[in-house]
Amino acid sequence: MKNNNYEVRKNFPKNFYWGGAVAANQCEGAYLEDGKQMSTADIKARGFFGGIKRDAEYYPTHKAIDFYHSYVEDLKLLGDAGFNIFRTSINWTRIYPTGEEDMPNESGLKFYDNMFKECIKNGMTVMVTISHYETPLALVEKYGGWYNRKYIDFYMKFVKTIVERYKGIVSYWLPFNEIGNVAVTPICWDAAAIHPDSENLLQKMYQAAHNQFVASALATKLIRETDPNALVGGMIAYKTVYPHTCNPVDVVACENEKRKEYFFSDVQVRGYYPSYIWKFFNDNNITIEMERGDEEIIRCHTLDFISFSYYRSRVASSEYVEPGEIDMNTIEGISNPYLPKTNWGWSIDPDGLMLALMDLYDRYQKPLFVSENGLGTIDKVEADGSINDDYRIEYMKLHIQAMKRAVEQGVDLFGYTMWGPIDIVSNGTGQMSKRYGIIYVDLDDDGNGTGKRIKKKSYDWYRKVIQSNGDNLD
Repeated sequence: MKNNNYEVRKNFPKNFYWGGAVAANQCEGAYLEDGKQMSTADIKARGFFGGIKRDAEYYPTHKAIDFYHSYVEDLKLLGDAGFNIFRTSINWTRIYPTGEEDMPNESGLKFYDNMFKECIKNGMTVMVTISHYETPLALVEKYGGWYNRKYIDFYMKFVKTIVERYKGIVSYWLPFNEIGNVAVTPICWDAAAIHPDSENLLQKMYQAAHNQFVASALATKLIRETDPNALVGGMIAYKTVYPHTCNPVDVVACENEKRKEYFFSDVQVRGYYPSYIWKFFNDNNITIEMERGDEEIIRCHTLDFISFSYYRSRVASSEYVEPGEIDMNTIEGISNPYLPKTNWGWSIDPDGLMLALMDLYDRYQKPLFVSENGLGTIDKVEADGSINDDYRIEYMKLHIQAMKRAVEQGVDLFGYTMWGPIDIVSNGTGQMSKRYGIIYVDLDDDGNGTGKRIKKKSYDWYRKVIQSNGDNLD
């Protein structure tokens, strides 16, 4: 058999999407303005993983970078950088402040009307994450977390309102952000409004996951009925996993960890619970409460594409690991001696992104979209006002090269949105000093500063990358 009929792709497709991604609660601020009420993000005080408190002195999301009032100028900066796509979320509590209102808040809808118009004016396609770590706090106080099935109806009311409002405006919808994090401690608070100190935590996590699977499938059905031209994608948090050693028991442990990640995309893409998950449920005394019709809903409304966040890889082991191989100062756990780390202890692993793309495409044969990737680190403003973030340029360059290698391997990749193109509040730590952007925002960790926007060196670099469709990485 000759291979003359197949030409290996050397470049990104001509219609490739280049842009950036943010979350409403991390950038908008104005947390009680124009009818908005509190969300779960609004009681996360500054500190590691937010510090869920109701009486803290400072909540970073309350002010954030004030994108609510500065979006016109901010989106123009992104448009001038050549962005042809912008991913954001719609803050649930701007539309339904408590989640239980019969009618939506028109002021909130008008804000997104205007904001999306600016995106399109600046040449950017709109991608929206429907639920991005911001559940109405009033629902949590009354009904608990997403393990309560009542959330499906509240969510679908929200979905129906925004999908009908933004038909023909939003081209890509993501029902949930990093849906797999519903089963990760302590991020389950963000993903499913489950307090990490809850009793029967694992049971609640996976029941919440089921309810979100049903909600996602119903949202997919509604979007297709309302706007047949829009596409619906999953959004998972992907971390490439390596075995600690070549000992087969470590390889088995690695594969088991991979399955925990794959579970969420398996259900949403294939349309059914994989056989391997039932042993995990049995071993951990987890019972999923399903209603009649749930399995059919999940089976009939699978996703058009898969998007995912990729920041780092990790190491899995089934046996005792020497204390010197555990880094207690970071979230990595077992250290990978072959990889450098960021100031916040995240491994820097571009090859892991290439492997993620290859693994996901080989498994599902669905178009892929890298919806989050970036370097969170400290930036210094020089005396002349410049910000020389060569380290960010190098990070992005290596990861874009990794994406290109995956494309050469036949992966159907159609877009890349770097995380936080304009500096925003870190969800994990509540800090401004953990900066991802190509645009600097003059605010410190206490919210002090002018709020002035300053282009970093990486801004011009990324613009050239976009202009060349990823060919010019110098």
